[in-house]
Amino acid sequence: MGSGHFHIFKRLFGKWLSMKILVTGGAGYIASTIATALLDRGDEPILLDSLVSGVREFTNGRIFYEGDISDGAVVDRIFSDHPDIYAVVHCAALIDSPASVREPALYYDYNIVRSLAFFNSVLRNGCHRIVFSSSASIYESASELKIDETRPVGPLSPYGRTKAMSEEILRDLSNATALRTISLRYFNPIGADPELRTGPHHRDASHVLGRLFAAARQNVKFTITGTDFDTPDGTGIRDYIHVWDLASAHLHALDAFDEVTEVVPFRAINVGRGEGVSVRELTNIFNTIIHRPIPIHEGPRRDGDGPGGFAACELAASLLGWKSQLSIAQAITDALRWLDTRESNLGY
Repeated sequence: MGSGHFHIFKRLFGKWLSMKILVTGGAGYIASTIATALLDRGDEPILLDSLVSGVREFTNGRIFYEGDISDGAVVDRIFSDHPDIYAVVHCAALIDSPASVREPALYYDYNIVRSLAFFNSVLRNGCHRIVFSSSASIYESASELKIDETRPVGPLSPYGRTKAMSEEILRDLSNATALRTISLRYFNPIGADPELRTGPHHRDASHVLGRLFAAARQNVKFTITGTDFDTPDGTGIRDYIHVWDLASAHLHALDAFDEVTEVVPFRAINVGRGEGVSVRELTNIFNTIIHRPIPIHEGPRRDGDGPGGFAACELAASLLGWKSQLSIAQAITDALRWLDTRESNLGY
């Protein structure tokens, strides 16, 4: 279908038109939620995951290939079985920033070396659309907390550097080949699928909300790591986005893909709520929602952490027609509901 027209037909005739989308890391938290959103609107996600960190249960009832993204034979088999794949949503990666400081070689292997092999396999099979799961951690720290896509790149951790390097690889490939890329720079996804089909699954999640949940479950204090940042209350500023809103952004990116990349073959777009919330403010919101508020203490910064910031989302609105809809309180509530109903099944 001609450039820029598929999404128009999709919106008008979505009942009959369906896209096949290859989703890497499809058994993970974010990718499985994207796959659920695709299914809900009648598209057909095809999941690829090595299950190194993903949850097999998240692949139930879905087309699933178990394998590493760097395994060209597996990728070739997927495209042989599904030659009509419209686009790739590439989420497969290791994502723990502090862990990347401890094990940088592991992160460069998984996030750079294996991704490059995957990109080559995708190109070899004639697929030319990639929506890339990037991160706001690639941005340089600055006194201006509102971050737009022109902010210089200057990641503070190996994890952030792998995302920045992946973007540069995709930019070069998009300029040199038929590949086109939309790189969605995530801010801080939280929450769970509102219908509780997928959600966070790491017992030792290092992000703030995961640590708050752990403190509440264990009835222990929560430590705010870093209270001396150059921010209004000294704690890090984050832009927390409901994971269901994040999934919606991917659907909008797929729908608008050809229009967005027709002139500029590589586009980087922020995805957040567009509001800065400090870690201290988040803990206060959390304590108003849970039944038994947890005590809050203060501690030193973690390796690789910075003051943070929040997203300028004007580009997502103008290019993708997307804006977040769900509140932080809703995200926390959905995550708590997920924990309540899934704890025994997923081994929290």
